[in-house]
Amino acid sequence: MDLLRTLVDKGLRRESPTREEALAVLATSDDELLDVVAAAGKVRRHWFGRRVKLNYLVNLKSGLCPEDCSYCSQRLGSKADILKYTWLKPDDASKAAAAGLAGGAKRVCLVASGRGPTDRDVDRVSDTIKAIKEQNEGVEVCACLGLLSDGQAERLREAGADAYNHNLNTSEATYGDITTTHTYADRVDTVNKAHAAGLSACSGLIAGMGESDEDLVDVVFSLRELDPDSVPVNFLIPFEGTPLAKEWNLTPQRCLRILAMVRFVCPDVEVRIAGGREVHLRTMQPLALHLANSIFLGDYLTSEGQAGKADLEMIADAGFEVEGADQVTLPEHRGAAGGECGSHDRTGCGSHEESGCDAHEGPGCGSHQGDGICGSAAAPAAGPASASVPAAVGNEPRTDLVAVRRRGAGTDLAPNA
Repeated sequence: MDLLRTLVDKGLRRESPTREEALAVLATSDDELLDVVAAAGKVRRHWFGRRVKLNYLVNLKSGLCPEDCSYCSQRLGSKADILKYTWLKPDDASKAAAAGLAGGAKRVCLVASGRGPTDRDVDRVSDTIKAIKEQNEGVEVCACLGLLSDGQAERLREAGADAYNHNLNTSEATYGDITTTHTYADRVDTVNKAHAAGLSACSGLIAGMGESDEDLVDVVFSLRELDPDSVPVNFLIPFEGTPLAKEWNLTPQRCLRILAMVRFVCPDVEVRIAGGREVHLRTMQPLALHLANSIFLGDYLTSEGQAGKADLEMIADAGFEVEGADQVTLPEHRGAAGGECGSHDRTGCGSHEESGCDAHEGPGCGSHQGDGICGSAAAPAAGPASASVPAAVGNEPRTDLVAVRRRGAGTDLAPNA
């Protein structure tokens, strides 16, 4: 297929595909799917070999969020029966992080629900970062606390944070359909604050909220411009008790096409499969490792994930290897080891000096696409309107795969790692 040859050639050169080429990837048929995966896999292996980076989430503060992100189980007005608790003490958070690190994780992601941190919250998180760093040599720490005020990113950096996560989630044109308590521009501003403070930027999207192919391509190209070091791809977890509970728009095949498109647009960036992979990729998860070079180990913020042991077995069975703490995640031209510090020249994710890989999630970090990586958005009781939402043929709701987290951080039970 000429399209795929062109995309591979561009990906190996860090050159951006055109918008039409990205849309064409999403429009490929199921008969062409393995060809698409093989092509994007060449780009993934060129920049990242067969390494898979493991990340581990610690939910520092669960629920009780004032933001109205429609995809989030922790949102204002959510009726989802999730764990609710206030800030974990630094020692408790460090113990939770240790479980993930013992399971093979290289990065710990510290997440807290809410619009954004107060200065006192930044002090709390700084103490937690220091505790984790003191007890675990070489660990990367990413904070996800929502919208940042001036000076807060610098304080987190001084405390030892390596990265900051803030997702764009969806296109600017449809952002108001999923959140009303903050804007798309607010999210972009926080990503830029992280960059300016020398933090490695982590920003991604949520698929499956009723968006069109055009929306998906728009947000990924926006991310490229923002130039984050890592792009988490969340697949909506339709929690009962949230406005998007009835949005079951994804098939495993569509999820793979989305991941392939992200890889072609951001060829040399850490593409992470985040929340919802177990729900929507299901038995196709191993194929997704040919597209993404990073996953979360074990549970998410408010939902349970695949068993940590199963994650490790899947990686090995698919012919991949867990990235070690002493291995550098990003290609040399992107800068600091593992992507921490965001020290690359921001020509990033593809080629031209003006292009980067953009994006960051928005305010409240308790807002995640149903439950993946930080982001926050709210919306009216119905999902975003879209005239061109692709039909998810044969994809029946799998509510049996959505399990509320009852273990780990905030409980007396052992975590899944």
